Amino acid sequence: MNSSINAVLVFVLLLNLFLLGTSRIRALIHGAALQGVLLSVMPLLVQKHFGMLPLFIAIATLLLKGSVIPSMLLKALRDAKIKREVEPLIGLVPTMLLGALGTAISIAFASHLAVAPEHADTLIIPAAFSTVLTGFLLLITRIKAISQVIGYLILENGIYIFGMLLLEAVPLLVELGILLDLFVGIFVVSIIIHHIYREFASLDTRHLVALKD
Repeated sequence: MNSSINAVLVFVLLLNLFLLGTSRIRALIHGAALQGVLLSVMPLLVQKHFGMLPLFIAIATLLLKGSVIPSMLLKALRDAKIKREVEPLIGLVPTMLLGALGTAISIAFASHLAVAPEHADTLIIPAAFSTVLTGFLLLITRIKAISQVIGYLILENGIYIFGMLLLEAVPLLVELGILLDLFVGIFVVSIIIHHIYREFASLDTRHLVALKD
């Protein structure tokens, strides 16, 4: 079972580097959607015993992270008529290198943590830290509002991965609460994106400083 978990998380880590290295916003959205699809199987792999609640969480994650939220972001992208993140605050290659360095540090750091025996041989902790870092880098290095929304989504994916360690101790309903908060957050931000574009004809968040005048 641990080998299956690690296989999924390796793909998640590779997607993190892809997201940091691409300037195409459509590719960012599709990458985030694929990551959501991969994470949807995690509750089924981590749980020792099959149950309806892990299955429900998996289906809810698949629908929200893999379909509903990406569809909302693609609609916002079509409305805004933009294709690329042309002026990131930090270049794509340096951002990828930071992500790779963060992943290496996460793996080294996780190896010194005391975790439950069943999770000792998995990549859950390093993947969680690395994914949170990826989301944080997208949030602070990209200037397009949609790219920053995707950063928020990826950061939440890292929290979701870390939550897999607590499935035995914390009811899975906590994961439902996280998914609901994520959906509401993305819904609200999509509305904000629409109003930003209508007001400034651009999704460059640096224009928001004009609002203080």
